[in-house]
Amino acid sequence: MSRVHSALTNASGRTVGRRIRVRGLVQGVGFRPHVWRLAREAGLAGHVLNDGAGVEIEAWGDEVLLDAFMERLEAEAPPLARIDGIGHERLEGAPQIAEFSIAESAEGVVSTGVVPDAATCPQCLAEVMAPADRRYGYAFTNCTHCGPRLSIVRAIPYDRASTSMAVFEMCPDCAREYADPADRRFHAQPNACPTCGPNVWLEDVSGIVDCTDPIAETAARLKAGGIAAIKGIGGFHLACDATSEDAVAELRNRKRRGAKPLAVMAKDTSQIRRFCAVTEAELELLQATSAPIVLLPKSGEPLAPSVAPGQRRVGFMLPYTPLHHLLLTAADVPLVITSGNLSNEPQAIENEEARTKLSGIADCWLMHDRDIVNRLDDSVMRVDVPGSQVLRRARGLAPEPIPLAVEFASAPPVLAAGGELKSTFCLLSGGNAVVSQHLGDLEEAATHADYRKAIALYRDIFRFEPEVVAVDLHPDYLSTQWGEALASETGARLVRVQHHHAHMASCLAEHGIEPGDDQTLGIILDGLGFGTDGTIWGGEILLGGYDGFERAARFDPVALPGGAQAMREPWRNLVAQLASAFGDGWRSRIAGTAAEKTLRDKPTDTIEQMVARGINAPLSSSAGRLFDAVAAALGICPDRQEYEGQAAMEMEALAEPWLERAGGYPAGIAKQGNMRTISWQPLWDALARDLDKGVEPGLIAAKFHCGIASALAGTAIEIAETSNAFRIALSGGVMQNRILTGLLHATLAGRGFEVLVQARVPANDGGLSLGQAVIAARASDA
Repeated sequence: MSRVHSALTNASGRTVGRRIRVRGLVQGVGFRPHVWRLAREAGLAGHVLNDGAGVEIEAWGDEVLLDAFMERLEAEAPPLARIDGIGHERLEGAPQIAEFSIAESAEGVVSTGVVPDAATCPQCLAEVMAPADRRYGYAFTNCTHCGPRLSIVRAIPYDRASTSMAVFEMCPDCAREYADPADRRFHAQPNACPTCGPNVWLEDVSGIVDCTDPIAETAARLKAGGIAAIKGIGGFHLACDATSEDAVAELRNRKRRGAKPLAVMAKDTSQIRRFCAVTEAELELLQATSAPIVLLPKSGEPLAPSVAPGQRRVGFMLPYTPLHHLLLTAADVPLVITSGNLSNEPQAIENEEARTKLSGIADCWLMHDRDIVNRLDDSVMRVDVPGSQVLRRARGLAPEPIPLAVEFASAPPVLAAGGELKSTFCLLSGGNAVVSQHLGDLEEAATHADYRKAIALYRDIFRFEPEVVAVDLHPDYLSTQWGEALASETGARLVRVQHHHAHMASCLAEHGIEPGDDQTLGIILDGLGFGTDGTIWGGEILLGGYDGFERAARFDPVALPGGAQAMREPWRNLVAQLASAFGDGWRSRIAGTAAEKTLRDKPTDTIEQMVARGINAPLSSSAGRLFDAVAAALGICPDRQEYEGQAAMEMEALAEPWLERAGGYPAGIAKQGNMRTISWQPLWDALARDLDKGVEPGLIAAKFHCGIASALAGTAIEIAETSNAFRIALSGGVMQNRILTGLLHATLAGRGFEVLVQARVPANDGGLSLGQAVIAARASDA
């Protein structure tokens, strides 16, 4: 009797069969060969195949062996797999074959999607670094456990012919690996080697550089102070030596990027520890298959000061492709790795585009001939007191589905169009939400084109036809206008969602909160959002859930002189806040202080007239503009912000060392009916006195943060206790302020509340589309 036949016979002489269903991210990640290997080791018979819902397994064997097999399916799953559920039912009869096989998927089966691009796995890296291996030094080595995915796919089904690898025919050795279930490259669509795959070369202004090792030559030029354009997985990056102030300053000058922090790539964690303190949680993020940029506190040796001016943290990442590993090993210094573009433009993805647009910035171009189909920025994360937080969700994270509460499984398909800035979109169906990669600001024409292209691709990949389209209330958002047009074209129902309600619902959704158990108090702080009353909101406490909300509290509205211009020039907000707090006597309150000096040459009379007459000075409860005003009072980039949130970020860094010595500035609370209004007049009164006394700016910044947190926490606790809300959600772009979120979380959790903080999607507008989707799904069921 054979080993297989013996294993199929239990003590009673009967075989036991099970049909096993595995749901989750289980296609295109090596799950079928994983099943095949485990089944053969257990001596089971049957088969495994992909279908429209995931992976289906039919297996026969001893019941104990089948139990152990099912446990190992999840416990030993491939690195890129994510199992959302395993179920089974009994199969009657005997197996038709005595072996276990991988069966072809049924014709017409719809794929469950495409997984995110994944950092080079340890096995592939070992091959790249081993002189005796046939892939030694090969920049495009990958396997089923790592490599490009979303960045190279053009359509479904996800096979080589539908990717930018279609032009590279596998050599016999690679084809043999691809066809062998026992090989980790089984059905790895980007599989290649130096014989048959993409090639890398170096160019400069004179043309192709004649050198034996383009990557080593690029590293040498970088160490000599040069700037290189490097073609990666999701786009071109600009690189220079992160320890050279001359090189970094020159890169900023050429790129026209004055102050926004630059990301840095190090060859390994040991190199990172020379420049930053790293906790175990941060180490885990750095080494994840998503390989994000992780914001780390500066410590030890200094990088070039221009890497992250005005910041106490710097964004580090590890190499996530063999090309990057080879380059960083050859350079042996950390490199600035920033998007290959002029400021505010999308990064270049095509070779000719990079030659043209990066001319005058780059001294040389490290090129390759594998097309980038879908532009992907690097993801950005940070570890806070509540846990890890996604600040930008892109390469390595998108398009992984986010499982929702069970109630959403029966919702109609929803396409949510997102916001205007930091735009994403979301597809909701079957109890999952697929949030796109970060696409950027839609006001930029090239970004808007990327946005439309990405939606078309996702609809194709997921075979998605929306029955509901969700948009922001703001009629002038390009995403709103696009969503309106799509709803008209497809006949889908259009649902308009209030901006801050979407922020709160996004937080509920990613935590799996069930409708019916979603009564929540949301502290939602951001820059601007269109309110249900037609005014501009931004500092809100909302009470409700997916199905609706009431505005329980707000910041006292203050004018935005110049409208959008006030977002860019913090001094305008300082004038408006001072005038609101002190009336006509505001100038005397800051006489002789740094704030007076800041405003001395500004057209403050004009601003006052605009506010008094209501000319291009709409009232807003914006939290973001309050932060801008206080930063301007402290002399932090008062004239102009070079990037969104600069003033607040630099003030946060200034405040951090002073927190233990700081009490909080006071606030005023007025109640009218069910609405509470938080007035910052007492805060400005105390702050003006500190300015007059010459109190250290860092201490003023710390007292401001503590005062804001104290006022919000106290107001929220009062509302929560009177409304029986025991859950509090923190969301909105201002909640990416580490100090504020940490103080609120500590205070509210200490009072026994369940405090939800965004972790899987950004608290800023990058998470807006998820909230729109779940609200619209509920509205469509109503």
